Amino acid sequence: MDKFTVLDLLQLDLKEHDALNLKCIAGRPGLVREITVPELNRPGLALSGFFDNFAEQRLQIFGRGENAFLTKLEQDRRLDTIQRIFTYSLPCCVFTHHLDPTPYFLSRAEESGCPILQTDLSSSEFSTRVIRALSNVFAPKENMHGVLVEVFGIGVLIIGESGIGKSEIALELIERGHRLVADDAVEVRCVSGNFLMGKGVNTIASHHMEIRGLGIINVTHLFGVGAIRDRKQIQLVVQLEEWDTSKEYDRIGMEENTTEILGVNVPCLQVPVKPGRNVPIIIETGAMNERLKKLGYNPAKEFNRRIMNWLETERARSFYSENE
Repeated sequence: MDKFTVLDLLQLDLKEHDALNLKCIAGRPGLVREITVPELNRPGLALSGFFDNFAEQRLQIFGRGENAFLTKLEQDRRLDTIQRIFTYSLPCCVFTHHLDPTPYFLSRAEESGCPILQTDLSSSEFSTRVIRALSNVFAPKENMHGVLVEVFGIGVLIIGESGIGKSEIALELIERGHRLVADDAVEVRCVSGNFLMGKGVNTIASHHMEIRGLGIINVTHLFGVGAIRDRKQIQLVVQLEEWDTSKEYDRIGMEENTTEILGVNVPCLQVPVKPGRNVPIIIETGAMNERLKKLGYNPAKEFNRRIMNWLETERARSFYSENE
């Protein structure tokens, strides 16, 4: 991933329950310091003088306990541990609960160029939010050519050769009440190692669509803000391809086809395209079918079970008829 600095952390565009409410109160020259790991550290042991295995590469969180201990250290004129803390290359220190650091701590931070940040959030709430934010920042990512839409609550990534009609199909889905996440270029991130989040590569252009013969359209202005969303988990991949008469396509659905993206297997539908096929309806049905599967009901397997039960019944009837 690209270099991620303390300044980038301050400038993260997070809203409502994700907002970090951070501001820099000291050490501004150090805002260019790099954050290398999505982890936090409470430096209570370091303040007491124990620096073995000190996690200096992590964000240092100072809550009410740490701040009270800092105050006592200054009152007792035990300043050596504070001096030693700033000999390490800390990315930054964050004071929660809108706490103000002690004067000596601030002066040492300014001298060493270590950024001191402040938030009005509690320590536990800030830790939860910043870990979530950093996990997303440091998640493996890949840019893919395709269209990401939300269909009946399912994130559907439509992929296929250029010119096959991905944007036109997505436009029809939007017209039918579904939502666009990104067109043409989709940034996919593997969050927590087991699920994929998709959004537009370029936030400015993500809610615009290129329709051949029509040009660029603004989905928000044409269909309203209810027709878009910023990001969505990818739960289904639809692979569009030209209809090949020599190819045998799945007509039962017993096989669970998947495709691997960033090490995560995602259910995949191969949908052949030819004039006369209503692909948007097929994608809608595929999304609803995927929801059923997540609820524990597989229509193909249920159909197969009923057929097998019927065959067993017919065999039983034949056996008893022959032995009367």
